[in-house]
Amino acid sequence: MTFFVLSTVNKPTVQTKPARPQTTDNISAAHLLRLYERFEFLDRSHRGELRAEDFGAVRELAMNPIGDRIIGAFFSPGQETLDFPTFVQILSHFRPTDTNRARDGMQQEPASSRTRKLKFAFQLYDQDRDGKISREELLQVLRAMLEMQVTEEQLQSIAERAIQEADLDKDDAISFEEFRKSLEKVNIDQKMSIRFLR
Repeated sequence: MTFFVLSTVNKPTVQTKPARPQTTDNISAAHLLRLYERFEFLDRSHRGELRAEDFGAVRELAMNPIGDRIIGAFFSPGQETLDFPTFVQILSHFRPTDTNRARDGMQQEPASSRTRKLKFAFQLYDQDRDGKISREELLQVLRAMLEMQVTEEQLQSIAERAIQEADLDKDDAISFEEFRKSLEKVNIDQKMSIRFLR
């Protein structure tokens, strides 16, 4: 596990806090600086923390049909703000997977691991956080993503087929393990990347 100290960014405006363990997945100092600059840009009121509405300045999220869900995934239930270390930790999900990094039993799996990326993606669907993607949750995402491109009947058909194919235990919902198995052949690094982290 890497220890991340805010003062390593060499920005005098950052509030210094005691170091706390944070997974940064070996993000370089240059990337940290770029992330800090992005954080400062989003923190227009200079509070040292971001609220969900601050992410409206990110054009890609504002234009994304599920942008609200992506932004919501940055915040734990009941959490209204996030600080810079948390911002970095969450964005680590969008770094390329480090397949050469060895882990012992004591180390936490890096945020950029395939499993952690899939868990992040899973929570975009599982809005009630019950550990399953229901038919209605799947339909909400499909409606947002496909908007007026298909009819409601076609959306229902797509959702039905997705559930049939992924739902191995036949409980009419998709668990995380079923979600992971259904995406075995998908290049998750290609699907989950953010330009300013490269």
